[in-house]
Amino acid sequence: MDNKDIKIINHLIKNARINASEISQNIKLSTSAVIDRIKKLESSGVITGYTVLLDPRKIHMDVTAIVNVVMEHPKYNDKFVEAVTKNKNVTECHYIAGDYDYYLKVITANTNTLQDILNDIKRLDGVAKTKTSIVLNTPKNEYSISADFNEE
Repeated sequence: MDNKDIKIINHLIKNARINASEISQNIKLSTSAVIDRIKKLESSGVITGYTVLLDPRKIHMDVTAIVNVVMEHPKYNDKFVEAVTKNKNVTECHYIAGDYDYYLKVITANTNTLQDILNDIKRLDGVAKTKTSIVLNTPKNEYSISADFNEE
């Protein structure tokens, strides 16, 4: 990746719907060159996809919770991951080091639906303990890392 690729990626991070001609004007590169670079970034796996970002509250998903999970034994991990991957309310699942084994981000309608989700998680084989925190406010929520690793 060179400086031009980084500039292209940063434009796409800000607005994935930006067209190649607009990017080309901003970074002083031909539209066809921008398109070729984007295709290379996609085929190499640097760009893994594009998505729509929703405001959960606008679709009546008013509760965000962080659920930390302790597993009895690693032999249960695959089934656990399979189950939480299928749960549409679990938006993130991270296998972590430390006091807990998994960090889950759950977005749901209300505390009643959160209770149901937590009960489903606790019923999974191998789940020994959970700790849940309700998110009150999210001052920062970045969906992508910056392509310019030297920039602060």
